[in-house]
Parts: sequence; structure tokens; C-alpha cells
Amino acid sequence: MSKTRAVKLSDAEIRRQASDLSVRDLRDPRHPGLYLRFGQDRQRGSWYLVKGKAWNQIARYPDLGAAAVLAELPALRQRLLRDPAAVVALGGLATVGQLLDWYGDRMSRDRSLSAKRKAGAKSAIACHLKPRLEDVPVREVTAPVLDKRLMWPAQEDLSLSYVHQLFTLLVLAFRQAHKLGMIESNPVAGLKFVDFTKARIMPKAARLRGVHLATVVPMLAELFDTEPAEAMLALMMLCHGTRVGETRLARWPDISLADGEWFIPAQNTKTRTEHRLPLTAQAQALLARYRAIQIAQGYDGTYLFPSRRGRALSEGQASAIFTRMGKGEWTSHDLRKVARTAWTDLGIDGHIGEMLLNHSLGKIASTYINTQARAQRLLALEKWHGWLDERGFKAIHNLTDAQYEESDKPLHATNDVGCEALSKIVNGEVSKA
Repeated sequence: MSKTRAVKLSDAEIRRQASDLSVRDLRDPRHPGLYLRFGQDRQRGSWYLVKGKAWNQIARYPDLGAAAVLAELPALRQRLLRDPAAVVALGGLATVGQLLDWYGDRMSRDRSLSAKRKAGAKSAIACHLKPRLEDVPVREVTAPVLDKRLMWPAQEDLSLSYVHQLFTLLVLAFRQAHKLGMIESNPVAGLKFVDFTKARIMPKAARLRGVHLATVVPMLAELFDTEPAEAMLALMMLCHGTRVGETRLARWPDISLADGEWFIPAQNTKTRTEHRLPLTAQAQALLARYRAIQIAQGYDGTYLFPSRRGRALSEGQASAIFTRMGKGEWTSHDLRKVARTAWTDLGIDGHIGEMLLNHSLGKIASTYINTQARAQRLLALEKWHGWLDERGFKAIHNLTDAQYEESDKPLHATNDVGCEALSKIVNGEVSKA
């Protein structure tokens, strides 16, 4: 009885045939000369391209599945036709789908990338890149193919900025695979986004303007009485221009009222650089009031914004808060935008504004400007918080005009409200008498 069985090759068919121990080789009548030989464990095997009496091993299974091998078969036959003695072994990445799987796995284990970026790349690959390009052989990737399969269809359904992100991710995947020898050549090396569209990517319009804060701040004051954590999340972002990710992860041990500073660790920031924000008298009073509320509610844990499980608020939970709060009219990022815009209108130096936002200042600025400019940043925030006071912020932090004179003594500034609780905020912190 023959140990070779003729089948229509597919990964599913290979798995079915693997259970039949009488079968050693599989072939497909549609593709003469192509064989799969099972290994001893029947879960692995080798692909062969037979020409005459010569069995040329071209790849390992399941490293390369049936679809990938069939996609490369015409090119392999041409290579053997030109040179019967040519080496025809395939590399590990024959299709775009395999290349994306490889690069996605590589990104998922890259410690230098944030969890948010990893999740974004995973979603982009699974939801957009693979569905459109998975079966395309790497050697057949061209500008027309990308335009037809990815770029032009995607721009119909997705924002142009997101299509640009998809293109950038694809280019990075090909570049890395080529550098490491996973593919013979890089078919997208000379391509640019403008080759596919001349449309300009416009920044999202701000949905919050300074004039709106006369309504938003009093709304946050009312919310602070019923949902202090939700209001506080928005207030910390508005007061300091911080991102929602670094704000929701804020920890009490990183806030020192004695030193007047909020420390944000590098691992929590988008730029992967630590961020130190000076705390104004208003911010210190707000934090003292909020901590006192937490203590009164029975929470004396680590996080400013804990979830029900005791960990920091998740990205989804924070997003849900702003969905409720903004009612579709504005988002968490609009608070950061309106703060930065207002700083400019208030005459705050642009360089100081960028430092407050913890934006990357560029290689030259980072090299030659070796200062945190703490005093200037504190003056900027004091100017900003004073402006917010005129729009209702004062009603939330409850700091009176007379108490501003004692603002260098943060616990006095709150009339000793929450003093006992605040002593637990930072290990080793001594409250000023």
C-alpha cells in the first residue's frame, strides 16, 4: 500500500491526515512535484520540491503553512528552471501575514514599548493589516498592490491619520524583517505615504476652548461633591495638562505636599522620561481635600484613582468616565489641549509650556538646556490656576485669599483638613508645623 496520499493541500487537510499513521507523504495533483513528508511526531514535517530524482527540501512545516508554500511555488520553479543546482530553500516569512505575525510577536515582547502602543499595534495588525494583506506573498508586494488592497480602501473607512499609522507600521515591519535577513529584499523600501495620497492630515479641532471653562469648571465643582474621583481625574489633567494615562496611574507616594511636587515615573509617561510637576497652593489644597474624602470613605491605599480591585483605574474605565462627563462634546485630551492653548493666551513662554506638557524638546534642546526650570514652571501654573479660580476653581479647592500667604506651608493652607491622612501619603515625609 502506498504511503503517499493525493489531497488538496491546506493546513486543515494536513492536520486531518496527520492522524493516519499509514500516510508518510502528501502531494497535491494541482501542484506536481510538491510533497509534504511528516516527521516522527506527525505534528511537524518538511516540504519538498521534487525534480526528477532530486528531492529539494524547501521549508519546514508548520513553520511555513500550505498557503505560504503554494504562494512561493511559482518563483521556486522559475529558480530551478534557470539553475537546476540552485538552492531553493524558503526563508521563514513568505507572506505578508507571516511577516506581520512575526513583527507583532516581536513588538509584544519589546520592553521599551508601552502597553498602550503594543495594544494599538496588535489591534492594527489583527483588524486592518492582516485582513487586507495576509495572503499576499512578500515578493509580490508592490505600490499598486498596496494601493488596491490597503491604502485606498482603508482611507474610505478610516481617518487619514490612522491610515498613515497603518502604513508606518507596515513599513517598520518590512524594514526590521529585511535587516534581520527574514526576507530577501524590502519591497516597500522606497515607498512613502504621499505616493498614495496628496491629502493633508489635519489635526483634530479642539472641542474645548477657554470660554467653555466658565461652564466646565462649575460642572466639575458639582461633580466633586457626588463623584469626587471622577471630578478629580479631570481636574488634575486640566490643572497640569497631563495625559490621561499618566494621570490615572498617579500614586500618593509620588506626591509630596511638603516639597510641593508631583512626580510621574518614566514608565508612566509617553516620552519614557520622568516628569516632575510643581504643585501650586491651589493644587495642594485640592489634593488635601481629596485625600481627606478618600480617608473618610475608608480608602487609604496607594492610588489617587483606584479601581474596585484595588489597582489603578484602567484605560477603559478612565475612558468611560470622560464619555459620561463630556457627553460626546469633549474628551480627556481636550483638557490637555485647552490648557496648552490658555497658557499661550496668558503669555506663558512656549518652551515652559512644552516642558509642562512633558513634550520631547528635541536632541539639541535636550543636550544644551540642562534645567527643569522649576521656578518658571511654578509661576506659569500659578498664573493658570489663578485664571481658573476666576472660573470657579476656587470653590473646589476651598483655599481662601488670606491663606495664599501661607501657601509655602501646605497643611496650614487647608486649615488642617486632612492633616492626619496626609501624613500617610509619602513614606518619611514630615509635615511642616
